[in-house]
Amino acid sequence: MAQALGAPALAMGATFLAFGAAVAEAGLSLPWALLCTGAVYGMAGQLVLLQLAAGGGAALPATIAATAANARFLPMAVAIAPLLGRGGRRWLVLPFIAITPWAAGMRVLPGLPDAARLPWFLGFALASWCAAMAATAAGHLAAPLLPAEFRAALLFANPLYFALLLAADAARPGVAPALLAGILAAPLAFAVGGAWGLPLAGLLGGTLAFLWNRLR
Repeated sequence: MAQALGAPALAMGATFLAFGAAVAEAGLSLPWALLCTGAVYGMAGQLVLLQLAAGGGAALPATIAATAANARFLPMAVAIAPLLGRGGRRWLVLPFIAITPWAAGMRVLPGLPDAARLPWFLGFALASWCAAMAATAAGHLAAPLLPAEFRAALLFANPLYFALLLAADAARPGVAPALLAGILAAPLAFAVGGAWGLPLAGLLGGTLAFLWNRLR
Protein backbone atom coordinates (compact mmCIF):
# COMPACT_ATOMS: atom_id res chain seq x y z
CA MET A 1 0.00 0.00 0.00
CA ALA A 2 2.86 2.36 0.78
CA GLN A 3 4.33 1.79 -2.67
CA ALA A 4 0.97 2.40 -4.33
CA LEU A 5 0.28 5.66 -2.49
CA GLY A 6 3.17 7.50 -4.11
CA ALA A 7 3.84 8.29 -7.76
CA PRO A 8 1.38 5.59 -8.99
CA ALA A 9 -1.49 7.08 -6.98
CA LEU A 10 -0.64 10.61 -8.15
CA ALA A 11 -0.64 9.54 -11.80
CA MET A 12 -3.85 7.57 -11.45
CA GLY A 13 -5.47 10.23 -9.30
CA ALA A 14 -4.92 12.92 -11.93
CA THR A 15 -6.69 10.84 -14.56
CA PHE A 16 -9.63 9.91 -12.33
CA LEU A 17 -9.91 13.50 -11.11
CA ALA A 18 -10.50 14.51 -14.73
CA PHE A 19 -13.02 11.71 -15.16
CA GLY A 20 -15.03 12.80 -12.12
CA ALA A 21 -15.14 16.36 -13.47
CA ALA A 22 -16.22 15.13 -16.90
CA VAL A 23 -19.08 13.15 -15.33
CA ALA A 24 -20.25 16.27 -13.49
CA GLU A 25 -20.06 18.33 -16.68
CA ALA A 26 -22.19 15.71 -18.45
CA GLY A 27 -24.88 16.20 -15.81
CA LEU A 28 -24.51 12.75 -14.25
CA SER A 29 -24.48 12.20 -10.50
CA LEU A 30 -21.64 11.48 -8.09
CA PRO A 31 -22.98 7.95 -7.35
CA TRP A 32 -22.92 7.25 -11.12
CA ALA A 33 -19.30 8.40 -11.29
CA LEU A 34 -18.27 6.24 -8.31
CA LEU A 35 -20.12 3.20 -9.61
CA CYS A 36 -18.50 3.57 -13.03
CA THR A 37 -14.99 3.89 -11.55
CA GLY A 38 -15.48 1.12 -9.02
CA ALA A 39 -17.04 -1.39 -11.39
CA VAL A 40 -15.38 -0.63 -14.74
CA TYR A 41 -12.00 0.55 -13.39
CA GLY A 42 -10.46 1.21 -16.78
CA MET A 43 -10.34 4.71 -18.21
CA ALA A 44 -10.93 3.77 -21.85
CA GLY A 45 -14.08 1.84 -20.97
CA GLN A 46 -15.22 4.52 -18.54
CA LEU A 47 -14.94 7.26 -21.15
CA VAL A 48 -16.87 5.20 -23.68
CA LEU A 49 -19.57 4.51 -21.09
CA LEU A 50 -19.71 8.19 -20.14
CA GLN A 51 -20.06 9.27 -23.76
CA LEU A 52 -22.92 6.86 -24.36
CA ALA A 53 -24.65 7.60 -21.05
CA ALA A 54 -24.44 11.36 -21.59
CA GLY A 55 -25.95 10.90 -25.03
CA GLY A 56 -28.81 8.80 -23.71
CA GLY A 57 -27.54 5.52 -25.17
CA ALA A 58 -29.15 2.20 -24.29
CA ALA A 59 -27.65 0.15 -21.45
CA LEU A 60 -26.74 -3.00 -23.39
CA PRO A 61 -24.82 -1.33 -26.25
CA ALA A 62 -23.06 0.89 -23.71
CA THR A 63 -21.97 -2.12 -21.67
CA ILE A 64 -20.72 -3.96 -24.76
CA ALA A 65 -18.79 -0.89 -25.92
CA ALA A 66 -17.16 -0.38 -22.52
CA THR A 67 -16.21 -4.07 -22.38
CA ALA A 68 -14.64 -3.89 -25.83
CA ALA A 69 -12.65 -0.80 -24.89
CA ASN A 70 -11.27 -2.62 -21.83
CA ALA A 71 -10.52 -5.85 -23.70
CA ARG A 72 -6.81 -5.29 -23.04
CA PHE A 73 -7.35 -6.55 -19.48
CA LEU A 74 -7.72 -10.14 -20.71
CA PRO A 75 -4.13 -10.56 -22.00
CA MET A 76 -2.90 -8.57 -18.99
CA ALA A 77 -4.59 -11.04 -16.64
CA VAL A 78 -3.15 -13.98 -18.58
CA ALA A 79 0.35 -12.47 -18.34
CA ILE A 80 0.28 -11.85 -14.60
CA ALA A 81 -1.56 -15.03 -13.55
CA PRO A 82 1.56 -17.27 -13.35
CA LEU A 83 3.11 -14.83 -10.87
CA LEU A 84 0.20 -15.14 -8.44
CA GLY A 85 0.34 -18.87 -7.67
CA ARG A 86 -2.16 -21.59 -8.45
CA GLY A 87 -4.62 -21.43 -5.55
CA GLY A 88 -8.18 -20.21 -5.78
CA ARG A 89 -7.28 -17.06 -3.83
CA ARG A 90 -5.71 -15.49 -6.90
CA TRP A 91 -9.22 -14.94 -8.27
CA LEU A 92 -9.41 -12.11 -5.72
CA VAL A 93 -7.17 -9.97 -7.95
CA LEU A 94 -9.49 -10.02 -10.98
CA PRO A 95 -11.43 -6.81 -10.15
CA PHE A 96 -8.14 -4.95 -9.75
CA ILE A 97 -6.34 -5.83 -12.98
CA ALA A 98 -5.71 -2.32 -14.28
CA ILE A 99 -2.79 -0.57 -15.92
CA THR A 100 -1.06 0.77 -12.81
CA PRO A 101 -1.31 -2.30 -10.51
CA TRP A 102 -0.49 -4.61 -13.41
CA ALA A 103 2.61 -2.65 -14.45
CA ALA A 104 3.86 -2.52 -10.87
CA GLY A 105 3.13 -6.21 -10.35
CA MET A 106 4.95 -7.31 -13.49
CA ARG A 107 8.04 -5.42 -12.29
CA VAL A 108 8.00 -6.34 -8.58
CA LEU A 109 6.39 -9.80 -8.27
CA PRO A 110 9.19 -11.83 -9.95
CA GLY A 111 11.60 -10.67 -7.23
CA LEU A 112 9.34 -11.63 -4.31
CA PRO A 113 9.00 -15.03 -2.62
CA ASP A 114 6.01 -16.98 -3.91
CA ALA A 115 4.06 -16.62 -0.66
CA ALA A 116 4.44 -12.82 -0.65
CA ARG A 117 3.28 -12.15 -4.20
CA LEU A 118 -0.50 -12.34 -3.83
CA PRO A 119 -0.60 -10.26 -0.60
CA TRP A 120 1.69 -7.64 -2.15
CA PHE A 121 -0.44 -7.33 -5.27
CA LEU A 122 -3.72 -7.15 -3.31
CA GLY A 123 -2.29 -4.44 -1.05
CA PHE A 124 -1.05 -2.38 -3.99
CA ALA A 125 -4.23 -2.93 -6.00
CA LEU A 126 -6.64 -2.07 -3.16
CA ALA A 127 -4.75 1.13 -2.37
CA SER A 128 -4.79 2.09 -6.07
CA TRP A 129 -8.53 1.38 -6.35
CA CYS A 130 -9.28 3.50 -3.27
CA ALA A 131 -7.15 6.33 -4.68
CA ALA A 132 -9.11 6.15 -7.95
CA MET A 133 -12.43 6.29 -6.09
CA ALA A 134 -11.32 9.24 -3.96
CA ALA A 135 -10.00 11.14 -7.00
CA THR A 136 -13.25 10.51 -8.90
CA ALA A 137 -15.27 11.98 -6.04
CA ALA A 138 -12.91 14.96 -5.73
CA GLY A 139 -13.09 15.64 -9.46
CA HIS A 140 -16.89 15.54 -9.46
CA LEU A 141 -17.09 17.98 -6.56
CA ALA A 142 -14.38 20.30 -7.94
CA ALA A 143 -15.64 20.27 -11.54
CA PRO A 144 -16.52 24.00 -11.66
CA LEU A 145 -12.90 24.83 -10.73
CA LEU A 146 -11.26 22.68 -13.44
CA PRO A 147 -11.11 24.18 -16.96
CA ALA A 148 -11.80 21.80 -19.86
CA GLU A 149 -8.23 22.08 -21.21
CA PHE A 150 -6.79 21.21 -17.80
CA ARG A 151 -9.05 18.17 -17.50
CA ALA A 152 -8.00 16.98 -20.95
CA ALA A 153 -4.35 17.22 -19.93
CA LEU A 154 -4.99 15.32 -16.68
CA LEU A 155 -6.44 12.38 -18.62
CA PHE A 156 -2.99 11.73 -20.09
CA ALA A 157 -1.15 11.64 -16.74
CA ASN A 158 -1.59 7.92 -16.11
CA PRO A 159 -0.84 6.78 -19.70
CA LEU A 160 2.28 8.97 -19.61
CA TYR A 161 3.36 7.38 -16.31
CA PHE A 162 2.83 3.93 -17.80
CA ALA A 163 4.80 4.89 -20.92
CA LEU A 164 7.69 6.07 -18.75
CA LEU A 165 7.68 2.73 -16.91
CA LEU A 166 7.86 0.90 -20.24
CA ALA A 167 10.66 3.16 -21.44
CA ALA A 168 12.63 2.43 -18.27
CA ASP A 169 12.29 -1.30 -19.02
CA ALA A 170 13.13 -0.99 -22.72
CA ALA A 171 16.36 -2.96 -22.26
CA ARG A 172 14.47 -6.03 -21.01
CA PRO A 173 13.81 -8.79 -23.56
CA GLY A 174 10.76 -8.13 -25.71
CA VAL A 175 9.93 -4.68 -24.35
CA ALA A 176 11.50 -2.51 -27.07
CA PRO A 177 9.79 -4.38 -29.97
CA ALA A 178 6.48 -4.11 -28.12
CA LEU A 179 6.93 -0.35 -27.70
CA LEU A 180 7.81 0.12 -31.37
CA ALA A 181 4.95 -2.07 -32.56
CA GLY A 182 2.53 -0.17 -30.35
CA ILE A 183 3.66 3.16 -31.79
CA LEU A 184 3.28 1.85 -35.34
CA ALA A 185 -0.20 0.49 -34.61
CA ALA A 186 -1.43 3.60 -32.78
CA PRO A 187 -2.80 5.36 -35.92
CA LEU A 188 -5.23 2.46 -36.31
CA ALA A 189 -6.86 3.38 -32.99
CA PHE A 190 -7.34 6.92 -34.25
CA ALA A 191 -8.63 5.80 -37.65
CA VAL A 192 -11.15 3.27 -36.29
CA GLY A 193 -12.12 5.29 -33.21
CA GLY A 194 -14.99 4.44 -30.91
CA ALA A 195 -14.88 1.39 -28.67
CA TRP A 196 -12.98 -0.82 -31.12
CA GLY A 197 -10.03 1.35 -32.10
CA LEU A 198 -7.92 0.68 -29.01
CA PRO A 199 -8.34 -3.13 -28.85
CA LEU A 200 -7.74 -3.48 -32.61
CA ALA A 201 -4.55 -1.41 -32.42
CA GLY A 202 -3.43 -3.41 -29.39
CA LEU A 203 -4.15 -6.69 -31.16
CA LEU A 204 -2.19 -5.64 -34.23
CA GLY A 205 0.73 -4.13 -32.30
CA GLY A 206 0.94 -7.02 -29.86
CA THR A 207 0.83 -9.58 -32.65
CA LEU A 208 3.62 -7.79 -34.52
CA ALA A 209 5.78 -7.70 -31.39
CA PHE A 210 5.10 -11.36 -30.63
CA LEU A 211 5.99 -12.46 -34.15
CA TRP A 212 9.14 -10.32 -34.16
CA ASN A 213 10.35 -11.89 -30.90
CA ARG A 214 9.46 -15.36 -32.18
CA LEU A 215 11.44 -14.78 -35.38
CA ARG A 216 14.45 -13.53 -33.43
